[in-house]
Amino acid sequence: MTTVTGAGDRSDARRNRARVLSAAGEAFAERGLDVPLGDIARRAGVGAGTVYRHFPTKHALVEAVFAQQLGELVASGERRMSRSAPTEAFFGFVLDVIGTSRSRTTVCDVISADASWPRPVLTATVARLHHLLETLLHAAQRAGGVRPDIGLDDVVALAVGCAAMLTVRHDRAAGHRLVRLTLDGLRPSVPAVTEGRSFRDSRGSHGAPAPACEECGAALTVQPTGRPARYCGTTCRQRAHRRRPAP
Repeated sequence: MTTVTGAGDRSDARRNRARVLSAAGEAFAERGLDVPLGDIARRAGVGAGTVYRHFPTKHALVEAVFAQQLGELVASGERRMSRSAPTEAFFGFVLDVIGTSRSRTTVCDVISADASWPRPVLTATVARLHHLLETLLHAAQRAGGVRPDIGLDDVVALAVGCAAMLTVRHDRAAGHRLVRLTLDGLRPSVPAVTEGRSFRDSRGSHGAPAPACEECGAALTVQPTGRPARYCGTTCRQRAHRRRPAP
């Protein structure tokens, strides 16, 4: 009787690779990228040789872990797109990206900082993620749920910033509330504040009097930020201070 071992060996190899990837992802999230490969092997329940057979270097393992995590994220976004309304799918996926990025900040930083890595799988997965995010964004804009002047770069930048904000907030509920407030700025119902207009009431609009120096009455230039000016310059400020009654 002849025993066919090839299929069984390949199946074992796939299971071992999956166990190593799972253990590495947990170890990187808990301890950072300095965790030794030997510790990852023990966590996975395999020998160190098995780890090196699948991933000859630490860089190769980190790349594979991140590519797998991004692939899972893309798959969840595709499911959202097929099951939910466009606007709900878009915001739900962005929240997924932000939430899952918290435990992957170190991996993201290292991979993006070293462009010399041979990372075709990771590059392809990142391209899939960007394509999906752009598809969801355009669908939500066509449905009227997202401002038409928002682009993919805007969404990516907001997601990175929100992930960083979640990382530094100890109160998870408060952090998620701030994230939702930030993302609400993408909705068309929010008044635009990105057109270069001053945030301060200039008091010169709608017929109201323009601000003037309290000492000499000269017109003041309204600055968009900071405390409103009371005097036109140092001379008037000092003159007004000298007239103040002594305490």
